[in-house]
Amino acid sequence: MSQEKEMKRTNRLTENKLYTYMKAQIFKRILLALAVLALCGLLIMWLWNALAPSIFGLVSINFWQALGLFVLCRILFGCFNGGWLFAASHRFYRNPIREKWERMSPEEREKFIRHRHWDHRFRRFDQDYCKNEESEKND
Repeated sequence: MSQEKEMKRTNRLTENKLYTYMKAQIFKRILLALAVLALCGLLIMWLWNALAPSIFGLVSINFWQALGLFVLCRILFGCFNGGWLFAASHRFYRNPIREKWERMSPEEREKFIRHRHWDHRFRRFDQDYCKNEESEKND
C-alpha cells in the first residue's frame, strides 16, 4: 500500500514539474515574440526614418506607426512566402519525398525508418541502403 501512495505522490510531483515547465516555456515564447516584435518595429522605424524622408520627402514615423506598418504588411503580404493571396497554391506544391513515402509498402517504410534512425544515431551513411535505392532506380 505504501508503494502505491509513493507512486501516486511521484506521479503528482512529475505532473506538477511538467506543468510548471510548460508554463515557463510558454512564458519564454511570449517574451521572445514580444522582443522580436519590438525589434522589428524599431528596425522598420529606423529604416523608414533613414530612407523615406530623404528619398521620397515623406515624414518621419514613431515606433507605434512603424509597428502598425509592420502589422499591415504582414496582413497584406503574409509571412515572406508569397502572402495570403497565393496561399492556396502552396497546397498543391509537389513534395517528392511524400510521394515516395506514399508509394512504399509497409515493409519498405519500416526499413527506411530503421536505416534512417541508424544513420542519425551513429552519424554514418548506410551504403547497403543506398545501393538498393540505386538498383531500384536503374530497373
